[in-house]
Amino acid sequence: MHIGLIIYSQTGNTRSVAVKIQEKLNSSGHTASIDEITITGSTPAQPGKFKLKHIPDPGSYDALIFGAPVQAFSLNPVMKVYMEQLPDLTAKKVAIYVTKQLPLLQAGGTGSIARMKKACEAKGAHVAGTEIVVWAEKKREETVKKCVDNISKLF
Repeated sequence: MHIGLIIYSQTGNTRSVAVKIQEKLNSSGHTASIDEITITGSTPAQPGKFKLKHIPDPGSYDALIFGAPVQAFSLNPVMKVYMEQLPDLTAKKVAIYVTKQLPLLQAGGTGSIARMKKACEAKGAHVAGTEIVVWAEKKREETVKKCVDNISKLF
């Protein structure tokens, strides 16, 4: 199965998780490719102050994993814009993960996941699972491993 990891990574944390998921999927016999959204404009990305430069085509993959950071207690604006442009995803299996700094429950992780899930389901995708990685956690490596294992076993 060709699995696309479509991500936006502002600081490298989301990308580092994507690399681990890619390695795990490839070692399981899949072909996993990281397809990173890029922008022109300032970072951190502020609404209206950036343009999408590389816009990954989800249609070229059998299944998808979307990854993005939480920014200011909400889904990063780059991924928000990308999700608004999603084409039809009917019958595609999807997994979603977000990375965030703060361990607080009300710090944007669940809301970001919900927003991405809603966007995917509105385009006909089946969201098979979601994960949140808290970067400031003492057990960060365990949390990353759990995310990688849980998402990888969905495919």
